[in-house]
Amino acid sequence: MSPLIGDLAPDFSLINQFGETVTLSQFRGSKPVVIVFYPLSFSGICTGELCELRDDISKFERAGVELLAISVDSKFVQKRFAEQESYNFSVLADFWPHGGVAEAYGVFMPENGFANRATFVVNKEGTIAAKFITAPGQARDVSDYDRALAAI
Repeated sequence: MSPLIGDLAPDFSLINQFGETVTLSQFRGSKPVVIVFYPLSFSGICTGELCELRDDISKFERAGVELLAISVDSKFVQKRFAEQESYNFSVLADFWPHGGVAEAYGVFMPENGFANRATFVVNKEGTIAAKFITAPGQARDVSDYDRALAAI
């Protein structure tokens, strides 16, 4: 089951494209976090969505928000994907246990082997302030991020 607004966000530690460990709770007390689950690196909709975020990164920077993108791909895939698309935010590998973080957030689809498109906005206190999840194959609306950022 997906955590509800007001719930403490499930903590995690994952490796980003630079080989660094990123732990959600490291931001607690200092800055809000937007967690963007996406199915697979290099796929059409996922690349398009993350490129929209890259192109509008100032929206997140002005809000003092840490942007974390997560898929089940390995850190090696994430490194190549982030380099190719010039992502300057952390692209995290939920590789092993396969989809474990996505499962903790209730968005892992075991029949497909990857996460659904889902976004969780975590406030400075570490609780979920907003979330939105789309149907498989459906892109998120960029305006949803504006509404979500207004919730923190």
